[in-house]
Amino acid sequence: MKYTLLALALIAWPGPPPLTITHLTGDCYVYTTYRPVGGEPYPANSMFLVTGKGVVMFDVPWDTTQYQPLFDSISTRFHQPVVLCISTHFHDDRTAGLSFLKQRGIPTWSSALTRELCVLHHNDVAENVFTKDTTFTVGNYSFSTFYPGAGHTTDNIVIWVPKARVLYGGCFVKSTEAPGLGNLADADPVAWPVSLQRLMKAFPDPDFVIPGHLGWTDKESLRHTARLLQAYKGGQ
Repeated sequence: MKYTLLALALIAWPGPPPLTITHLTGDCYVYTTYRPVGGEPYPANSMFLVTGKGVVMFDVPWDTTQYQPLFDSISTRFHQPVVLCISTHFHDDRTAGLSFLKQRGIPTWSSALTRELCVLHHNDVAENVFTKDTTFTVGNYSFSTFYPGAGHTTDNIVIWVPKARVLYGGCFVKSTEAPGLGNLADADPVAWPVSLQRLMKAFPDPDFVIPGHLGWTDKESLRHTARLLQAYKGGQ
């Protein structure tokens, strides 16, 4: 009997695979956790930034069982505490388990609109909110939130780390591996192309672009997202 690599992986792991942590550039790291979609493990990308004053998380593990392994890995490797977390929209792949951070006294942030939608949909909420694009400074790094407009959701934001030239796009940006726009339950596909152009004008030449799901090594994901949106519009 022959097995595919995916089948062998599922045999080895009765549940979703454990998290993976990959160095991106400088002090930036992408971490990926998994939840089952269509009976198979599906990856969600998040990020953390190691500063001189602690570690900042951009979004959370989708698989909440991976919080403690993530914290243990950060502590072992960097000898730093997690000091801040920003959620980029209200879906549970960006907010699940925020209560875990609250229990540990870690400040959590989101936009005011994201918090409203979390309450409406009974998802975990951040304790602190911002009402406009905001720049945070932690240790030797500054990073900025940016609201491009509605797209994947009405509240989706991105985060720009200028020192590393990293654009953390979250689910507003589709990986070049994505064959389509994915979950459109809360999307605004009419506004999305305009919002994307606004984002590309604001950050015209990032060195790295991190989408919310699937592969992230190809920085052409912004243009790929534009092509997917054009194809969606043409198919209507």
